[in-house]
Amino acid sequence: MTLMALTLAVGIGVVMGLMGGGGSILAVPALTLLLHFPPKEAVVISLTVVAIAAVAGAIGGFIRGTLPLAAGLVVGLAATAGALVGGFAGARLADATQLRMLGVTMLVAAILMFWHPVTDAAPAKPRALPVLLLLGLPLGVLTGLIGVGGGFLIMPALVIVARLPMREAAGASLVVMAMAATSGLAGYLGQTPLALSFIVPFAVVAATGTIAGGMMAHRLPQHRLQQAFAATLVVLGSFVLIRS
Repeated sequence: MTLMALTLAVGIGVVMGLMGGGGSILAVPALTLLLHFPPKEAVVISLTVVAIAAVAGAIGGFIRGTLPLAAGLVVGLAATAGALVGGFAGARLADATQLRMLGVTMLVAAILMFWHPVTDAAPAKPRALPVLLLLGLPLGVLTGLIGVGGGFLIMPALVIVARLPMREAAGASLVVMAMAATSGLAGYLGQTPLALSFIVPFAVVAATGTIAGGMMAHRLPQHRLQQAFAATLVVLGSFVLIRS
């Protein structure tokens, strides 16, 4: 693995651990623009790495006692169904269309982060089961379509809609991402090559970064991280749209 690939793997993993997701939305543009993978292969690599890194991060959250497993599994089951549909559709989309969807999603996510930042405020009573199921389905479809883990949307959605405390939302987000990414990957199998010689070491490094990011998360101001991440999304999202 090259130095560039190693740097990307560490960065993606750390962001996932710090913010309960988000690093995966950087993976597809980074893999296509910097490492020159075709879009479909980049999506497959991203989904595989997200699944492995999210599992590692969720285990770390469980050990630290910040993982609300029940909420994560409920949202994750709905996201799994949505991601399977999204994966089959994404595998058959034109590359340019897929990249445009990714670019638009990045810009929308940046706007949402600036407009409605996640805070440490104490949430109200957690939402009922049907709300959690409805929350997971569209997030899963998005995961399968464009190869993102959806953590940049799942994390704030779990805080704002599901009313989970931020630290618990970060843990639940990783569970949802792991389930949705695995399901979305199924839609690409047989349609897109699986470069295991690159994926396995890349995923291991990203998983290590996710664990490290999770350990650092409570020491850093979340709103500042969100602002920096949102600014990055604006730049990359604009570049992806121009290139597509």
